[in-house]
Amino acid sequence: MPSAAETGGLRRFRHIAIEGPIGVGKSSLARRLSAHLGADLLLELPHENPYLGRFYADMPGYAFQTQLFFLFQRLKQMQATVQPGMFASGVVSDFLFAKDALFARLNLSDDEFRLYSQMHAQLAQQVPEPDLVIWLQAAPETLLQRIRTRAIGIEQGIAPEYLQRLCKAYAEYFQGYAGAPVFAIGTERFNPSDRDADFAQLVQRLVRFEGPRESLGAHIDIAFD
Repeated sequence: MPSAAETGGLRRFRHIAIEGPIGVGKSSLARRLSAHLGADLLLELPHENPYLGRFYADMPGYAFQTQLFFLFQRLKQMQATVQPGMFASGVVSDFLFAKDALFARLNLSDDEFRLYSQMHAQLAQQVPEPDLVIWLQAAPETLLQRIRTRAIGIEQGIAPEYLQRLCKAYAEYFQGYAGAPVFAIGTERFNPSDRDADFAQLVQRLVRFEGPRESLGAHIDIAFD
């Protein structure tokens, strides 16, 4: 259970969103942090997307369908967070609605992206930004190793080149992101999901967080001063 000081310092973050590329550990940290805070947990539901497996096998052929499914799925999930009486104890999510456009720009053709952007612009107005984004980072080689270790079938065909592009896209995205304060964490040697000491250190850093941008072991060269 968090101490009174931790509770007071973290209560200002009603919604904490954890972001980062595939395999970086978003869901694991979201589960641990939500349990520690007594907050509700809101997880992505990739297994519900009927196009995802086909997307990993044929990205150009199924990117648009996959992206649209995720867009409306995430919209429905995020709309629930602002319903009266819902998530009164706060919420920790393993995704940021705004990042959907990041994947769209990465995966869609120019014509598809123009059409997608029109829909996204309208829907994004219905979704509030979180109070804090925790951006988890790892090198593509580390991500690939973690993906292979967790052995989710549809992910095993992900190419190292795609992970490289994805890491670059996240770096570019957060370079210009101004929707919420951002706390960047390098997860190569710091593992708050599995190591108690690292998790305790993370909680203390969040309690003291003054923002708008801070980092802990982040390896991507972006100014967080």
